[in-house]
Amino acid sequence: MGIITAILAFFGLYHQPTLPPPPIRPDFVVRIGDVADEKAVFATVESVSTVPARARIGGTVATLAVKQGDWVEKGQLIALVGDPKLALQAGSYQAQVGAARAQLGQAALEFDRAKRLIAANAISKNDYDKARTAYDVARSNVGSLSAQKAVVLQQSHEGQVLAPTAGRVITVPLLAGSVVVNGDTVATIAEQNFVLRLKVPETHAHHLKAGDAVHFDGADIGLSGLRSGKISLIYPDIESGHVVIDAEVQGLADYFVGERVRVFVPVGKRKAIVVPAKLIVTRSGIDYVKLLLKDGSTIDVPVQRGAASPGGTLEILSGLIPGDKLMRP
Repeated sequence: MGIITAILAFFGLYHQPTLPPPPIRPDFVVRIGDVADEKAVFATVESVSTVPARARIGGTVATLAVKQGDWVEKGQLIALVGDPKLALQAGSYQAQVGAARAQLGQAALEFDRAKRLIAANAISKNDYDKARTAYDVARSNVGSLSAQKAVVLQQSHEGQVLAPTAGRVITVPLLAGSVVVNGDTVATIAEQNFVLRLKVPETHAHHLKAGDAVHFDGADIGLSGLRSGKISLIYPDIESGHVVIDAEVQGLADYFVGERVRVFVPVGKRKAIVVPAKLIVTRSGIDYVKLLLKDGSTIDVPVQRGAASPGGTLEILSGLIPGDKLMRP
């Protein structure tokens, strides 16, 4: 058979059969799958906890070292509260301590004299006990007055209002010269850990759990692109028909505490067609995909896009059916 083929080929009577071209492999095959049914809710940028910096003594705000929007570190001076009465009390105790020390010196001399005389049997045991008791009382009086003076000095030091945590100062309800009492709030500090705080209707809250993904347009709060996060906490209390939920987002801005942003949360599952966004091109305001036909040719088919999903995909509302084969544009 090989010899016959060679002879025919020699006389030009044999032609090599043309093999069909290999089938074109599509870049994506359209399928229907489960996607998260999402609901848009409003969230606010909130601190995990808001801590008040309080005055520990009453008095007048002598110095106010921060203003709204300032960033403070833990232990940083926020304000200085002064009370003129503390200085007067400290001076009074200082004078009393001086007098008590003078009495202690005199009592110490008399006690030393009594010890020498009792050794020589020149005084009675009762006189010796009186001298010793007077010395002990004078020494205790010096210790008591010194301790009271230290309390007043400590109260003066407690006039320094320090930041209880690192974060952003969001409110300063006082001015320099304001009168405060013990426990008054001098400034409110939003802790440095920030979250998105959502209020979801209670009918949808049953579908949510910790770890579910949420996403939003980062441009709404000064970020870029589609941002996603995870639900970190679902509060077990319903307020006015809504459930409060915290979502953690990396790189969340912290300057405008309370800023609002629209967030999409999953509230169930539904069937839909989702394709990679890179397969869609837009011309003259119309979205197209490149559809691979059975004969290997391609045509541009208009489609109607839906919402964007995390991972660079888009939902297709119309224009495609399951089984369609798509190519890169």
